[in-house]
Amino acid sequence: MKNNLFPIFLKTEHLRFLIVGGGNVGLEKVSTLIKQNPSINLKVVAKEFKQELKDVFSQYPSIKYETHTFESSDLEDIDLVIVATDNKETSREVKQKANAKGILVNAADQPDLCDFYLGSIVNKGHLKIAISTNGQSPVMAKRLREYFSDVIPDSIDENIESLNKIRNNHKGDFNQKLTDLNHLTSSFEGKKSTKKYKCLVTEITLIFFALFLGYALSSIVSFSEAKDFVIHIPNVFYIMLAVGFFAQMVDGAVGLGYGVTCSTSMMLFGVNLPSISGSIHTAEMFSSGISGFSHYRFGNVNKKLLLALAIPGVIGAVSGSLLLVYLGNKYETITYGILASYTLIIGIRLIILAFRKKIERKKVKRVGFLGFAGGFLDAFGGGGWGPVVTSTLLAKGKKSNLVVGTVSLAEFFVTLSASLTFFAALGVSHGFIIAGLIIGGALAAPIAAKLAGKIPQKVAILAVAFLVITFSIRILFKIF
Repeated sequence: MKNNLFPIFLKTEHLRFLIVGGGNVGLEKVSTLIKQNPSINLKVVAKEFKQELKDVFSQYPSIKYETHTFESSDLEDIDLVIVATDNKETSREVKQKANAKGILVNAADQPDLCDFYLGSIVNKGHLKIAISTNGQSPVMAKRLREYFSDVIPDSIDENIESLNKIRNNHKGDFNQKLTDLNHLTSSFEGKKSTKKYKCLVTEITLIFFALFLGYALSSIVSFSEAKDFVIHIPNVFYIMLAVGFFAQMVDGAVGLGYGVTCSTSMMLFGVNLPSISGSIHTAEMFSSGISGFSHYRFGNVNKKLLLALAIPGVIGAVSGSLLLVYLGNKYETITYGILASYTLIIGIRLIILAFRKKIERKKVKRVGFLGFAGGFLDAFGGGGWGPVVTSTLLAKGKKSNLVVGTVSLAEFFVTLSASLTFFAALGVSHGFIIAGLIIGGALAAPIAAKLAGKIPQKVAILAVAFLVITFSIRILFKIF
């Protein structure tokens, strides 16, 4: 199928629109048009209207609406028609009658009945980008819109206005004007922030991996016994391989669950408390680095939010790590009870999150404190960064893919700082557990990043909550 589309931008103040349909699709199309021009000349007809659409009508009195099925008379004084109904017979009827009057038609989710497509729109002041996939994949167009909306700064409008002033005041001929404007905008080319990030995460990950590997290998008696060493790998390695894979799949796809899943599993195996958190964070540093990089590559990271979370998160992680090292050795039973109770609360919080109804987007206050609290609890409890930070941001109505991606990347720096703290205080212990978590998590991370926003979030969160609550209750019964 050839792409013969010719993109144009219409001045909506000179056109009259008709939308046929009063359901969810009709609401979406009305909202799209009034977002571009609140005073647009718009008429909507439908047999019935959903309440949300009626609320829009009350906010914009300029919109005309009539409660009846489509009639030929509805096309009078109309320039463009949008059919927002899943009834194909109605769509065909509207198209035939509209085309007979020379009126172009768009039929939602019915490309064969469209004379034009409505693209996904990126709007930054004077800058407007319309994205089309030739009617093949509206989801891809939506994803690209979200990506460009995030990476294009709001200050671009000021740049455009400045360039317009320069163009209007330029005294040279057309060629000279074009040359000067090209020179002024040349700085937009070659920005390699993605490459800088790739280098940063890759170098830190490789350095830490080399450090860990070297330390672990130094404990092996001799290289000649490597074959026997592989043969006698304990079953716990394979168990942790599965745990790491499952935990990272959930964490990378929905933004939470890695730490609490791993920590409750390791408590059941009787691993001492500082080693639990230290092992998890050592392993998670690798998987979160891969996951964070994958999310960054797919455009799922908000840079401003990343900095606001990562810096206080690092401070909180170091504080929580040091406290656990002290408490874990002297008050093991009490600390086990505290951590099991904490993971139980996290499990209940996950259930609440899973059944939370969609809410309106709100501004997140005290992001720095949220990052510190998440980092502290994550380091002290062996998990909790995702359940604390991700659930709070999602509860404020933030976009799921940006929340998951940003939190995952911030988690890399949080887990790195916790890992270094545990490494300095305890060294590396439980090598097979760490290796299993690392390999399992690393295998799952790229897959999970691609699945972000696609796996049913409620199902994944409830599965994690069930495991966490079950394991936590079992641990509490063993203690008491």
